[in-house]
Amino acid sequence: MRDLHTKKQRIPNNRVKKPPKQRKPINWTPILKWLSRGIGATAVCAIVGFGGWKAYGVVSRTTLLRLETIEVSQLKKVSRDELITLAGVRPGDSMLGLDLKAVMARLGKNPWLEQIQVRRYFPHTLSITVAERTPVAVANVGCLYYLDDKGVLFKSLTEGDRLDYPLITGITEEELAQDPKGTQEALKSALQLIGTLKSGSVFSLADISEIHYSRGYGFTLFTMQGGIPVKLGNGEFGDKLARLSRIYGDLKTQMQALDYIDLDYIDKIIVKKV
Repeated sequence: MRDLHTKKQRIPNNRVKKPPKQRKPINWTPILKWLSRGIGATAVCAIVGFGGWKAYGVVSRTTLLRLETIEVSQLKKVSRDELITLAGVRPGDSMLGLDLKAVMARLGKNPWLEQIQVRRYFPHTLSITVAERTPVAVANVGCLYYLDDKGVLFKSLTEGDRLDYPLITGITEEELAQDPKGTQEALKSALQLIGTLKSGSVFSLADISEIHYSRGYGFTLFTMQGGIPVKLGNGEFGDKLARLSRIYGDLKTQMQALDYIDLDYIDKIIVKKV
């Protein structure tokens, strides 16, 4: 008969439970102080901002900072009254309320005005300084445009505009749209040619009725007398025209018998008679 063994039961140690730690009460004083400082600062900022806005409104409505004097630089194409009207300012406007960028944008709509500077001088003065464009030629590009000394087409001609400028033809609206860089270079070359003709003494700008440009060939001049084509091509305008000047005095007496003059050679001139 087997002995019955009983398992010994573990007797737990007699442990004394420690009482739970008591948490320290939260000291709300510094937190409340910090919050009060933050809320106070925000309130102060709001009050200052609101006060500043109200002060701005009050100052802008006072007569102390009102526009009295509008200074305008000397102009040739645009009158003083036209410029001030276009600028959209008038005496009595608030100096603080003037939007200088908007004034410049409105002035920029006039094609004659190139460089524009607008300054405000407290307490009562607005200064408008502009530089006008100078036309040096008229270009026929589907309609007539003024060309300035930088090769920029800046204004279409209207009734009353002067026409006594060198005439450039041959450049089309399609070429302007499809190849703006190429046409810009062509117009700059035309200006160089005009400059060369102006310096001529025998054959000069006064002897020319038209400067024609062809993208495939270059430049051809048409004489004032008889409308004779003078073929130049591209480049070396000074040398080519200098060769023509040496014989032009003799050619002038027989212009009606000429078909064309070709200068587009290095060392010779071809004069084709009818």
